Amino acid sequence: MSPSEHVESRIFRLMAEYSIDVLCRISMDLHCTYCSPSATKTLGWSTEEMLALFPLRLIHEEDKGRIRMAHQRLMDDPDCENSPATARVRAKDGSYLWFEFNARLLRDLGENAPWQVLLNMRDISERKLLEQRLEALALTDGLTGIGNRRSFDQEMQRVAAQNGYEGRRISLILLDVDHFKAFNDAYGHLVGDDCLRTLADALASSLISVGGFVARYGGEELVAIVTSADPGGDVQLAECLRHHVEQLRIPHQGNAAHGSVVTVSVGVATAVEQSGGSITDLRSGLLQAADAALYKSKGSGRNKVSSSLIILSPQGV
Repeated sequence: MSPSEHVESRIFRLMAEYSIDVLCRISMDLHCTYCSPSATKTLGWSTEEMLALFPLRLIHEEDKGRIRMAHQRLMDDPDCENSPATARVRAKDGSYLWFEFNARLLRDLGENAPWQVLLNMRDISERKLLEQRLEALALTDGLTGIGNRRSFDQEMQRVAAQNGYEGRRISLILLDVDHFKAFNDAYGHLVGDDCLRTLADALASSLISVGGFVARYGGEELVAIVTSADPGGDVQLAECLRHHVEQLRIPHQGNAAHGSVVTVSVGVATAVEQSGGSITDLRSGLLQAADAALYKSKGSGRNKVSSSLIILSPQGV
């Protein structure tokens, strides 16, 4: 090593030792050849342990693909000066911390061939936690604390994207508070808000055992998504929900036909995957069928459950 190279190496190590970021040198075969002391403060691993374990034995299994892709970009693109990525790294206590990776390729001064990767790792766990909290807020109805319309749409997309099978049943349960405008007019909107919160809590707690998804679809409409292989179980569940609301005995002068207490009308739509099915759009098919069933419950006296069955093409999404 020349005197100038020795000075540069010394400067690098001094900078690395005092940096709050974790600095590493990674060989072409993805082995750590140097790790700064900040790794011990951040992750708890000693320098020797980092050299033995990092990167692939400490990066979360789900994130290894992103790291390999970032590494490959450096190898394939001669103009790529920085290849960023984010990944979770396992700390010594078993927890995972989120890091932002910025990698720069170091080349051999003589042949200009790839030599090592200089990796800067910055702990972004707090930022990730804040992002997760903000995302949760964006998917939560501010009044009731259950999912909102956006959350419902995402859940429908997730269910639709799952691998289907012959006979799979997906049910949508749509609940609407009977004469809710009259309730608000009689008791005020604050009491109306309390009523919706109580119903949302009752619905969410009732669906815990079956693993259903609950959201506020809009106004006084609440919705649940349930997947089940039990024919008729969805209608039975909806009837239990209707009965549960009625038994809460929330006063409602404008609902004299049903004991002057709060009740709900319920529409249930069940999509069954079956060869030859004509429905290809799960979300719109279920919503239209559930809305029609709900309209039927309202038209036949309210405080009732009506159901509808649609046949979903196995390719339906």
